[in-house]
Amino acid sequence: MRVDVSKERMQARSLLRRKLREARRGLSMEQQDYASQRISKQLNTLPFIKNSKTVAGYLVNDGEVNLKNYIESIWQLSHKAFALPVLHPICKGHLLFLSYSPNSRLINNKYNIEEPVLSCKAVIPVTQCDVILMPLVGFDTNGNRLGMGGGYYDRTLSFTQRKFNSQPALNQHTPKLVGIAHDVQEVDALPIAPWDVPLDAIVTPSRTLIFTKP
Repeated sequence: MRVDVSKERMQARSLLRRKLREARRGLSMEQQDYASQRISKQLNTLPFIKNSKTVAGYLVNDGEVNLKNYIESIWQLSHKAFALPVLHPICKGHLLFLSYSPNSRLINNKYNIEEPVLSCKAVIPVTQCDVILMPLVGFDTNGNRLGMGGGYYDRTLSFTQRKFNSQPALNQHTPKLVGIAHDVQEVDALPIAPWDVPLDAIVTPSRTLIFTKP
């Protein structure tokens, strides 16, 4: 089904995306390190994350918050698994999630972002992820997320939204979606599009915003 979005709204999203990417790339190494440490501590205190078995995240790119500290804390826990997104080799514009450990071999995808080497036995179905930590370009306090513009997360996670899923599978597990951001990426209100998948929570170095029941 085609969804029409005005040219003006698309231009506004593009301009805002450019501005916010510049803002996060402009942060100093000290600010980036501080953000990584603070967010790792906050993630480790959230009950719905502490109680999860499988957490998916991302590897840093383009000034995003680096999850290195948090990932290493997960690796120290025997009862948790961590996964990373991989560009889907068949379903164009979608993501797969693969288990990620200290021994995982990484390659650069077409966007020059590191991802695990594709292996069928390492695939973790998205419905088996309890929490997905998502990078973003911008956010607002209504739980809206502005991504890089490729739409990969929105397509992959559209099943979490009732408007895209009129007949959800019985007992289908839906992961909690958590945006990870620097404080400078906050805006008063995002120019959202119908396909944007809203977040359950947003974590920045200074605070955590919860939008749905834990």
